[in-house]
Amino acid sequence: MTKLESWDESSEGAKPKKLGWKELYLKEDWWAVWIGLGLMVVAILLFINGSTILKSLAINPGGLKWSSWGQLQDHFTQNAHLYLLQFIAWLVIFGASARIMGIKLSEFIPSFVFLYLLSIVMFAISGWAKAAEFNMEPPLVALVLGLVLANLFRLPAWLDSALRVEYFIKLGIVLLGATFPITLVLTAGPVAIAQATVISLATCLTIFFVATRVFGLDRRLAAVIGVGGSVCGVSASMAIAASVGAKKEHLYTSVTLVVGWALVMILILPFISRALNLHPGVAGAWIGTSEFADAAGFAAASAYGKMAGNEDVAIKAFTLMKVIGRDLWIGIWSFAWALVATMVWESKERGTKPDVREVWWRFPKFVIGFFVASLLMTMVTNSYSIADFNNVVKPGLILPLVSLRTWAFIFCFLSIGLTTRFRDLAPVGWKTFSAFSIGVLMNVVLGYILSVYVFGSYWSNL
Repeated sequence: MTKLESWDESSEGAKPKKLGWKELYLKEDWWAVWIGLGLMVVAILLFINGSTILKSLAINPGGLKWSSWGQLQDHFTQNAHLYLLQFIAWLVIFGASARIMGIKLSEFIPSFVFLYLLSIVMFAISGWAKAAEFNMEPPLVALVLGLVLANLFRLPAWLDSALRVEYFIKLGIVLLGATFPITLVLTAGPVAIAQATVISLATCLTIFFVATRVFGLDRRLAAVIGVGGSVCGVSASMAIAASVGAKKEHLYTSVTLVVGWALVMILILPFISRALNLHPGVAGAWIGTSEFADAAGFAAASAYGKMAGNEDVAIKAFTLMKVIGRDLWIGIWSFAWALVATMVWESKERGTKPDVREVWWRFPKFVIGFFVASLLMTMVTNSYSIADFNNVVKPGLILPLVSLRTWAFIFCFLSIGLTTRFRDLAPVGWKTFSAFSIGVLMNVVLGYILSVYVFGSYWSNL
């Protein structure tokens, strides 16, 4: 299963080790911030100077729409030098940071070569002209293929050294902030934020109450699956696990539930939406309130958008609802649960006075990177008109960063799949499954009511 870095399990509630100022260069949280903001600054400088270097280095075959092997071969032949430069850039960035964090380069380098080549295959599959008909979104294909490889074959142990799930998803989240200026959040209006708030509060508190009061589960486990089911699956589970000092198996349990239900949602939500003949904007918002993972949600929203004949509106509604609305709750819940864990739970468990500094040690730093990136992008793009933003800024600055973000997410989902070995997983247990599934039902039913009846006019007019 996925690995966690710098965790101390000497106590009942595991927690990240305190490294002091060393955290700035020894933890993946901070490296994700430095690399994400660094890539963003470089992109901005190149864009201001009229350079297209970043656009070239952000290349991927995902948008090729090839229909024959010859087209695909021609693409790689013509752009081999760009892929080589891109690989070297990623290897230097991740290799240097991995070495500083104590990972052996003798194992990391061959492992990353495998990861990069497999990622290109994922992009190539998604670039097939008929891939959209089968919902073959790159992150989803990466997750499924990784799961197949990990569970059909015994992969060598050294391969895990570059499969840094948390590292890649944290970097992806920081880059997500870079591609979503604060102005876009504000223009989403109060509807997306209000709906996301209702969903997040209702689902998280329901799961926590049912898990602890009805099924008697560990409160740290309840907090992790509560936020994992109400906000943003894997990344939210990871953030809350650190905030409350949860055990590794608590995080693994949440990730297992999230991945399983996310796959189910991809299969059923587009077809239920079609059966109900929902407006693409309404369906996109409903999917945004029901899905747990961004990649899975994009796949579902895109699938229904194509069915309904308006993919753009479905994707826009999903993005406003899930990425901007719900995902922002990662930071809010991280802070809130860190306060509860340090001020209430541990104070009673250990009989010691709560230490407010614990909140900072446990707060996921990549969330800070997300907001800094968002604010910086706002400052850079604020002076452009809408026309210039769409015609100049978007293709020259935003889309290359989107491509880099997609690379990070593909690295992440491949890593999840390749390190998720069902034979090594502890059983989730029917109580945990039931508590989480009740949250799933809450998301779907309440999300439908809000998207169709309460805010339906807003989403249908996007």
